[in-house]
Amino acid sequence: MKIKTGIGIDVHPLAEGRALWLGGIKIEHEKGCVAYSDGDVLIHAICDALLGAAGLNDIGSYFPDTDPAYKGIDSKILLQRVVNMVEHKGYTIGNIDCVICLQRPKIKMYVLDMRRCLAEILGMEVDDLTIKATTTEHLGFEGREEGVSAYATVLMIKL
Repeated sequence: MKIKTGIGIDVHPLAEGRALWLGGIKIEHEKGCVAYSDGDVLIHAICDALLGAAGLNDIGSYFPDTDPAYKGIDSKILLQRVVNMVEHKGYTIGNIDCVICLQRPKIKMYVLDMRRCLAEILGMEVDDLTIKATTTEHLGFEGREEGVSAYATVLMIKL
């Protein structure tokens, strides 16, 4: 049995009039992510964590922001493709632990829906996927509400 870990980080600026997608769920807020895709930083961080643990390249290598096929794409589609890639290499996801850094809005009420949405795509139990949120106490770009970041770690097993 081989056990591997991966870490993923993603950051996007926020702007008024854009949709805010986190963990595959649309969050009600006056600002959303500026991005080539739908800007779901949580899914992008999870993708990079999975790809890294499987010894593959980063998300931008497979879904470049220069390819019109990915303009505005739903990040859940990208996540499903990444899951297929790591499964093709013989890996099973053990667990995923995530943190979203965002001053506003408070997302506590959305976390269970995010976990359910992502667990279904990932083919795992909801209890094996945790999502935590934190503000940065008004410090940095997240604290000034200029952007959002997400961090993910993954444990994968190859039998």
